[in-house]
Amino acid sequence: MVAEIDHDIPVGPIEHCQVCGSADLELVIDLGHQPLCDSLLSAEQLNQPEQSFPLRLYRCLQCSLAQIDYAVDGSTVYHREYPYKSGVTKELVEYQGESSKTTINDFSIEPNSLVVDIGSNDGTLLKGFKAQGMRVLGVEPTNIAKLANEDGIETIQEFFVEKLAHEIVQEHGQASVVSSTNMFAHMTALGEVTRGIRTLLKDGGIFVCEIHYLLEIIRGGQYDTIYHEHLRSYSLKSLITLLEMYDFTVVDARQVNRYGGSLRIYAAKGKGHPVRDSVAKLLAEEEAFGLYRPEPYEKFRENAKTTRWDLVSMAMDAKRSGASFVGNSCPGRSSTLLNYCGIDRELMPYIAEQPTSLKLGLHLPGKHIPVVDNEILFREQPDYVVLLAWHYWEPISQQLRDRGLKSKLVMPLPDVKVL
Repeated sequence: MVAEIDHDIPVGPIEHCQVCGSADLELVIDLGHQPLCDSLLSAEQLNQPEQSFPLRLYRCLQCSLAQIDYAVDGSTVYHREYPYKSGVTKELVEYQGESSKTTINDFSIEPNSLVVDIGSNDGTLLKGFKAQGMRVLGVEPTNIAKLANEDGIETIQEFFVEKLAHEIVQEHGQASVVSSTNMFAHMTALGEVTRGIRTLLKDGGIFVCEIHYLLEIIRGGQYDTIYHEHLRSYSLKSLITLLEMYDFTVVDARQVNRYGGSLRIYAAKGKGHPVRDSVAKLLAEEEAFGLYRPEPYEKFRENAKTTRWDLVSMAMDAKRSGASFVGNSCPGRSSTLLNYCGIDRELMPYIAEQPTSLKLGLHLPGKHIPVVDNEILFREQPDYVVLLAWHYWEPISQQLRDRGLKSKLVMPLPDVKVL
C-alpha cells in the first residue's frame, strides 16, 4: 500500500504525475483556456461573467499516464444541476445491460450479492445488475440521483469518500462488485476514492473500472476527449501502477467500443490473484504502438491542428456561400472541439439535441451556441449537419436518415469529412 505518494490532488495547477508522483512530464497539447464542458448556460447567465481554466494535456515519462495540469474543484465541475443522464441514449442503455451480464458471468458473482456503482447517474448500469438478481446501491452527487431513486434504484446523493464507504458496509455489508463507469478519471480525491473502494469490497471482490483509453485517444486523434472532468487519461500500464499501490490485482483488461474506444479493467481486491492473458496482450499492444514514446503524441498534436483548420474552413466556406452549417448532439466533448476550433453561433447557429436531453434551452459554454430540439433539423433541412457525437456516428446517422434528414453529414474527427 502506498504511503509516500498523496493521490488526493489539490485544486489548482498540477506539477507532478497524479499516479506515480514523477515531475518528469511532457506537454502533449495546449487547448487554451476553456470553460467547464458541462456547465451549460441559461439565457440569463449569458449576461454574466463566465469562468474558464487552462486545458493542457501532459504525459508522464515514467508510468505513461496522461493528465491535464489544472484541477477544478469537484463541487464546481459536478454541480447539482449537472445535465448528463445516461438513460437518454438507447445504445448506452443496451451497452450497460450487457456489461452487467458480462461481469456476473465472467466472475461467477453469486445471486443477491451487493453491487455498488460510484457515479451511478440515473442508475442505468445498476438496472442491469438488479435484473440479474443482485442487490444494488448507487452513489451519485448530482440531482440525477433523485431520478434514480424515483426509478427504484436506491441511490445516495453524495460524493463517494472513504467515510461513506464505511457507512455503506455497516448498513449493507461488503460488496462483491464495485463499478465505476467513466468516473475513475474524474475526481481530484483519487486516493480517498481508491481507499474507499478497497474498504467497500470483500476480499477477492471485483472492482470494474471503465474509462476513456489513452491508446485509442492518441491513435484516433480524439483531442475532444480532453476536458476538465477528465483529470487523467489512463494507459493500462499506469492504471496497473496505481491499483497495485492499493493492494489490487488487475486480473483482466478489455478494449470496449464506448466513447470511441474505452478500456475496461477488472481488479480483484488483494494480491496474487490469477491474471488473464488479456492483460499482458494489451500491455504489449501499448508498447508496440509506441504509447511510451514521443512520436505518437507529436502526430496527435499535428492532427489536431489539421482537423481544427479543416473544420473552420468548411464552416467559413458555408458562411460565405450562404449555406447552413449546424451541429447535432451536445456531448461534453463538443465543448472542447468547438471552443478549440473557435466556432461560435455565427458559424454554427444551433446544436440540435434529442427531445429528452437535459441540455435543451441552454447554451454551449464558451461559444454560447443554443441547444435546441432536433425536430428543427427535419423542418429546416440544413445544408451541413456536424455530428458532434461522432463516436456514435453510425446509429445517429441512420436515425437521422430514417427520420427523413437529407442534409450532408459531417464527421469532425478523426478527420474532417462529409459522409
